[in-house]
Amino acid sequence: MEIGIIGLGKMGGNMAERLRKGGHKVVGFDFNKEATKKLTDAGSVGVDSLEALVKNLTPQRAIWIMVPAGDPVDETIAKLKPFMQKGDIFIDGGNSNYKDSQRRYKELKAEGFNFVDVGTSGGVWGLAEGYSMMVGGDEDVVEHLRPIFETLAPGKDKGWGRTGPAGAGHFVKMVHNGIEYGMMQAYAEGFSIMGHKTEMNLDLGQIAEIWRYGSVVRSWLLDLTADALQKNPNLEGLEAYVADSGEGRWTVFEAIDLNVSAPVITESLIRRIRSREDNNFTDRMLAIMRNQFGGHAVKKD
Repeated sequence: MEIGIIGLGKMGGNMAERLRKGGHKVVGFDFNKEATKKLTDAGSVGVDSLEALVKNLTPQRAIWIMVPAGDPVDETIAKLKPFMQKGDIFIDGGNSNYKDSQRRYKELKAEGFNFVDVGTSGGVWGLAEGYSMMVGGDEDVVEHLRPIFETLAPGKDKGWGRTGPAGAGHFVKMVHNGIEYGMMQAYAEGFSIMGHKTEMNLDLGQIAEIWRYGSVVRSWLLDLTADALQKNPNLEGLEAYVADSGEGRWTVFEAIDLNVSAPVITESLIRRIRSREDNNFTDRMLAIMRNQFGGHAVKKD
């Protein structure tokens, strides 16, 4: 099957390579000429414009968009439409807000195009391990794209599926990332507690390895944690600064809208935000209040 890919960064480029190895014709475009050349050198077709990308695909075209969420997705779709024809398929494989995906589906459907949203998980390991894909869209369109999903997934019948109508793929991926926030926070706090028990001289890398097998907390995330601790046991050279892609926030907002209690995910998001504050004002306020009501000592710079 033919597939066009826009955005040949690390994830998009790896997806293109996995599809090529799976026997699909891949046509790719990226503003980074080196990324396009790498795609061509690997045996796929790299082009220098969106128009060329469309012309190198046979109708019914399927174009997978891997660009940052928000305006870049809308801008890419708008630039592609003049070259596309009715029945062609737009696939958003990025981390878009599910409400944007619902809107894009309605707008494109009214113009005769198809739209599928794919929440994609797997990161830099997807090329070797396969990608987990949560797909939203019309059943017949998703079925048409089945060969693509089967190739990208860990197995033909594993790690992917249509989760519902347009928007459902990105909604499920949003919640997936919210859960990821909570799991990461729990691991981080647990290892921090052990690290502070200095009199036991615990080897955190060894403990992570022990937990990887047979433990109820074993997971792929723990596998990655164990590997990181083996390479850098004391986390030297790292700043306590944790970014977020936005999906954790959307999960918390959705929980509030639905009156669903989600304290673990919410607190893990707050901890990420707090990690970015230099000389945290909130903590300094707490210190000065304790000083005022109880005369407790205050540490000064």
